[in-house]
Amino acid sequence: MQKKLSIISFSGDFDKLTAVFTLATGAAAVGYEVNIFFTFWGLNAIKKKQGRSFLGKSPLTKLFGFFMGGLKAAPVSRLNFGGISPKIFRSLMKKNNVATLEELVDSAKILEVNLYACEMAMHILGLNKEDFIPEVKDVLGVATFLKMADDGQTLFI
Repeated sequence: MQKKLSIISFSGDFDKLTAVFTLATGAAAVGYEVNIFFTFWGLNAIKKKQGRSFLGKSPLTKLFGFFMGGLKAAPVSRLNFGGISPKIFRSLMKKNNVATLEELVDSAKILEVNLYACEMAMHILGLNKEDFIPEVKDVLGVATFLKMADDGQTLFI
């Protein structure tokens, strides 16, 4: 029986997304089935547009879309220093031969990690499946994701 790891990615913070994709790629590399369920700010990691853009259906959701900013604008959860910290982390990661967040995301795609978007969060934030990278397999509700995660480990990050 194949081992399974399911991750709920709630945060859009650089360091937390790095943890999500490090765990996901590590597990996938050793043969686990890996499912990531992106909700609320975690959706930032799978947006097609990586810079700040006014995604959404209403003025308020477009404002949220702008502030979310995509993967390249993800702040560090502590000591962000006005947005400089993610750049420092990327530099330290490269210097120490550690995969950057963007490289981890690319590895997750290659390793066929299953990426899912939360239907409820998408409705609240005015997003459509077309707003996400093509590797997003599906848009799911919580009950469907929980059924999928059954018989495996589930982490909330």
